[in-house]
Amino acid sequence: MVTTAEVHSLALSFPGTEAKPHFHKTAYWAGKKIFATLDEDKQLLMVKLSAVDQSVFCDTAPAIIYPVPGGWGRAGATFIDLKKVRKTVFREALTRAYSGNRKPERRKN
Repeated sequence: MVTTAEVHSLALSFPGTEAKPHFHKTAYWAGKKIFATLDEDKQLLMVKLSAVDQSVFCDTAPAIIYPVPGGWGRAGATFIDLKKVRKTVFREALTRAYSGNRKPERRKN
């Protein structure tokens, strides 16, 4: 089990992140993009993953990690059941979501 406090703590530990209200959820932003949203009432975390990462995580634990229904899911939006997920899997998925939504640093000449 992962607590909402653990979600909040890890999400805000990444450089340049912030939490903002998003409808009835908390959204975690990296720059101008949301990389995760937390629904405390349902104990669900949505992470935005690449197609490859989504496939790997969902194949590993399909009853715990699964695509959001519809178009959002086909675009990488993935639910994680916080009541059932292992902490190591949660940390890896949230880290992947953050890393995949960051713009690459521009190199200065």
